[in-house]
Amino acid sequence: MSQFDFIYQSPPVALLAPAADAAGRTGPCKSLRGVSSRITLVCRVNQGNAAQVTFTPLQATNSSGANSKAIPQVPIFYNADASVSDTLVAQPAYLSFQTDATLKDKFVVFRFEPGNLDLANGFNHIAIQTSASNAANITDAWMLAVGRYQQAAPPASEV
Repeated sequence: MSQFDFIYQSPPVALLAPAADAAGRTGPCKSLRGVSSRITLVCRVNQGNAAQVTFTPLQATNSSGANSKAIPQVPIFYNADASVSDTLVAQPAYLSFQTDATLKDKFVVFRFEPGNLDLANGFNHIAIQTSASNAANITDAWMLAVGRYQQAAPPASEV
């Protein structure tokens, strides 16, 4: 039996519920206090309109989003058409990613370590922000992170 168990060490944490994204939105800030390493933010857009969507991971100093700012130089991976492939293609590291205009189901994945955050200045919460686009574009996002504890009820990300 494997020592690693996704259910206990890397449960999915909702960052954005699926919704139309005409005006853009920012999800709730989640604490990283229970995270030991590798954070993956999985963003999805079912693009029903050619208006592009930009996803930006944010860091903040608390769960209210205080002092929020972008996380610089985040490795990014992209799947421009999830209906035909599950392959993620590496993109240049940057603080955000804008989808292309094609009408497809797409994934944008950001991967980083807690050390990419401005921890020295108290930035230990993250959120995802989307740009304004079109009501026909449905977006959602979630976080996967390697936790510090393997237990039935790991520490909550809402603090």
